[in-house]
Amino acid sequence: MLVIPAIDLLAGAPVRLVQGRYDRVLRTVAGPLQLAQEHAAQGATWLHVIDLDGARAGHWCNLDLIAEIVREVGLPVQVGGGARDRAAVAAALKAGVRRVIVSTAVLDRPELLTSLAAEFADQLVIGLDARRGHLLAEGWSRETGQDLLETASRAIESGARRVIYTDTQRDGTLAGGDHGGVTELVKLGVPVLAAGGISSLQDLRLIRDAGAEAAVVGRAIFGGSLNLADAIATA
Repeated sequence: MLVIPAIDLLAGAPVRLVQGRYDRVLRTVAGPLQLAQEHAAQGATWLHVIDLDGARAGHWCNLDLIAEIVREVGLPVQVGGGARDRAAVAAALKAGVRRVIVSTAVLDRPELLTSLAAEFADQLVIGLDARRGHLLAEGWSRETGQDLLETASRAIESGARRVIYTDTQRDGTLAGGDHGGVTELVKLGVPVLAAGGISSLQDLRLIRDAGAEAAVVGRAIFGGSLNLADAIATA
């Protein structure tokens, strides 16, 4: 299993949000490029970068900065937060990212998802951001009522080849990942990336044993409670 460190960008600075709330922001003295370089030096083989401004605005707001990270650090990068149509996916890939995460705005349009999955294949990741088993939208600000597993299954039927699951109640809390949710998603037959609440080496072992392809770790590494090199060795 891979361990992928997360860098969330808000107004050009790396932050962590607690449970996705923009009024609960944790900051660091390091800039985004420095943070990405530190992750690479500790053995990261991928980076996970989210444009938080883009998640609220509905379009990329930090894409130039993301492109700089790609150029300067040299690791494959997956990005999310600003991709709600084909043009946004294509723009991110043109900027040099390896994979683009699309979520509820696309899941609500099956014909668009089918088209994107056919065109971009492994370059596309379906984001499943859930609270109590139901998906959220618009930067986690709106509950959709859509069931997590049912929606994931429909997305896979439409051609999705990889999903990333975030338990938004756990995200940024260090409360531990949702191993049970990962287990159920893995049964659907596509690679699953797990995010939200991952806080310890034991947590990583449970996520790994649940069958996840990767664990996306944010606050634990961001705040220094989990050493990235140790996490990679454990996973």
